[in-house]
Amino acid sequence: MASYILKRLLLMIPTVFGVLLLTFIMVQFVPGGPVEQMVAQLQGRDSGGERAASTGAGYRGRQGVDAERIEEIKVLYGFDKPVHERFIQMLGRFARFDLGNSFYQHKDVWQLVKEKLPVSVSLGLWTFFLSYLIAVPLGVAKAVRAGSRFDFVTTLVVLVGYAIPGFVLGVALLVVFGGQLQWFPLRGLTSANWETLGWGARITDYLWHITLPVTAMVLGSFAVTAVLTKNSFLEEIRKQYVLTARAKGLAERQVLWKHVFRNALIPIITGFPAAFIGAFFTGSLLIETLFSLDGLGLLSYESVIRRDYPVVLGTLYLFTLIGLVTKLVSDLCYVWVDPRVRFD
Repeated sequence: MASYILKRLLLMIPTVFGVLLLTFIMVQFVPGGPVEQMVAQLQGRDSGGERAASTGAGYRGRQGVDAERIEEIKVLYGFDKPVHERFIQMLGRFARFDLGNSFYQHKDVWQLVKEKLPVSVSLGLWTFFLSYLIAVPLGVAKAVRAGSRFDFVTTLVVLVGYAIPGFVLGVALLVVFGGQLQWFPLRGLTSANWETLGWGARITDYLWHITLPVTAMVLGSFAVTAVLTKNSFLEEIRKQYVLTARAKGLAERQVLWKHVFRNALIPIITGFPAAFIGAFFTGSLLIETLFSLDGLGLLSYESVIRRDYPVVLGTLYLFTLIGLVTKLVSDLCYVWVDPRVRFD
């Protein structure tokens, strides 16, 4: 097992290198980089100043930015160096876990991630726990009552919920419960006076704000887990050891929860790490934007739009490492849950 873990850790190095290399190359060919944006801003200010002065001295046309100023801007953003040199320097910083500084927010990327992380953690934790708390019991009930009216109705509800995109449901929840009925707030994770509230009022205010976005994220995410739980139970129920346990006179409840449940949850439990981490970093961009929640998804999107390359590459490096480690933990969970699995 130790050799397998070491091999997987060593394979992460070329994987991360390849991801960073491809992203870095793509970034170089994307128009509208930070240098071009700064030049455009300077030209806009020059043009605006001339228009304001044109009433007294006559219009002289748009003045450009001289080459010396452009070189200063390139030095400011580090674009005065060759591409390969910038890439090697970036790898050296990332090896020391130095993610660099944002071009536009003038903050360390680590600091930005720490500032946005609480929002994503809140959405991710609630989505993860509620999804599994609903999906697993529902999947077990569907397997026990397979083919019944309950199974048909719940399957229909699950499929409809899965088919509705989270942001569409979020819009509907905002319009109905936030706009028309005004039961829930329209934006933010807490109220403006949250700091002045007591602990009980703070918890109530937080839950009041988080209800709609979490509902929009949970409805579609638990569908896959519920169907997977049902199919796993049905597969285990048909196996020989279940028939043997029933033939020995064991109660049905004991057969289901002592024998079937442990084996049927193997594919679900092994997916816990990936689902737990994925709830933080995936699927929350539109929800964060819709409910004005300043989290990691919104940070990544705004960084791409503004060509804030240190934030884009820094967060990509961080998320790639987390994803690779999570995948390794998921594989190790197979051994922990099912001793029959041997990676050797």
